Amino acid sequence: MLRAIENMEFTPAEGGDPVLKATARFYNPNNLRMKLKEVQVDIFIDGKKSAQINQHLNSVIKSKSEFTVPLEVQLALKEIGLLDSLLGLLGGRKYEIRYLGYIRVTVRGAPVKIPIDYSRPIKLRF
Repeated sequence: MLRAIENMEFTPAEGGDPVLKATARFYNPNNLRMKLKEVQVDIFIDGKKSAQINQHLNSVIKSKSEFTVPLEVQLALKEIGLLDSLLGLLGGRKYEIRYLGYIRVTVRGAPVKIPIDYSRPIKLRF
């Protein structure tokens, strides 16, 4: 179960589009340990798809414990309007960031998809 997406920060990249870094914090409420296999998440900025995270992992998740997953993706500013984006970044405009997708875990070898739908306003600034 997703608890929060924290520590969101934007860093400039060589291609010009910023890199979004964050940490997704989950909780395993089960008495069984699980294995994290995949993270599949689309990133939307003000309702427009700007990036996609597709990570394949093989991490053990302890029972009844919190765990974190680092997220890092290069955003496509052209998808939200380049001029609007640049002016917003310079002025520190607030944007609605939405993470929509799932993580896939295995419990005793059986695959389970856990949905992710998390939104938060954030001020993009360098």
